[in-house]
Amino acid sequence: MRFYHRLASPRHFYRIAGQWIPWLAGIFFVLLVWGLYESLFVAPTDYQQGESYRIIFIHVPAAWMSMFIYFIMAVAGAINLVWRMKMAEVVLVASAPIGAAFTFLALVTGSLWGKPMWGTWWVWDARLTSELFLLFLYLGIIALYGAIEDKRTAGRAVSILALVGVVNLPIIHFSVEWWNTLHQGSTVSLMGGAKMDPRMLRPLLVMSFAFKFYYGWVLFLRARNEVLERERNTSWVRELVEGKAT
Repeated sequence: MRFYHRLASPRHFYRIAGQWIPWLAGIFFVLLVWGLYESLFVAPTDYQQGESYRIIFIHVPAAWMSMFIYFIMAVAGAINLVWRMKMAEVVLVASAPIGAAFTFLALVTGSLWGKPMWGTWWVWDARLTSELFLLFLYLGIIALYGAIEDKRTAGRAVSILALVGVVNLPIIHFSVEWWNTLHQGSTVSLMGGAKMDPRMLRPLLVMSFAFKFYYGWVLFLRARNEVLERERNTSWVRELVEGKAT
C-alpha cells in the first residue's frame, strides 16, 4: 500500500521510474533478439502459408498490445475520474501515442500479410474495421488532449473518451466469432490452449513479452517528461534542475 501511494506522488514516481528504465530497456532488447532469432531461424515453415506467415510474430503481438494499452488507459481514466489521481492521468496521456503506434503497426503488418493470403491489401472485415476504429480512438485522445489548454480539464475529457471507447475491445476480440470474416480465428486462447506448433508459439509469446517491456520502458520515459512539464514550478523540480546544473 505504501509503495502504491509513493507511485501516486509525481516526485517519487519520477525517481522510481528512472530506476526501472534501464532494466526495462535491457530486458526488452534481450527478448527482442531472442524472439526474432526464433521467429526467423527456429520456427518451421507453415505448410499452407509458407514463409510469409512469419509476419505473425510482429502482427499478433502488436495487435495484442493495441488492446492491452487501451485497457490500461481506460483503467487509468477511471482512476483519474474517481480519485483525481495525477499520475493516472499522466499514464493515460503518455500511453496514447505508444498504443497508436502499436495499432498502426498491427494494421500495416496485417495488410502485408493479407495481400498474399487474401489477394488484397485491405477488406472491410469486422476485425480490421474495429482495429482501425481503435486507431481513431487513440488519435482522438491525443488530439483532444492537445486541443484543450487547461490540462486538468483535458485530462478529464480524455478519461471519459477512454472509458467510452473501451466497448470496442470486446468487439475486436470476438469479431471473428460474432461475424463471418476473412480474418482467421484465434490461434492462442487462455481457455483453449494453443493451436500451433510449440516452435511457433514460443517466439510468438517471447515477442509479446518483449513488446510489453518496450511499452513499460517508453511509458516511463514519456511519463517522466510529462511529470517534469506539469511540475516545472514546484520546488523539487527546481532542486532537480539545479542539481544537474551543478
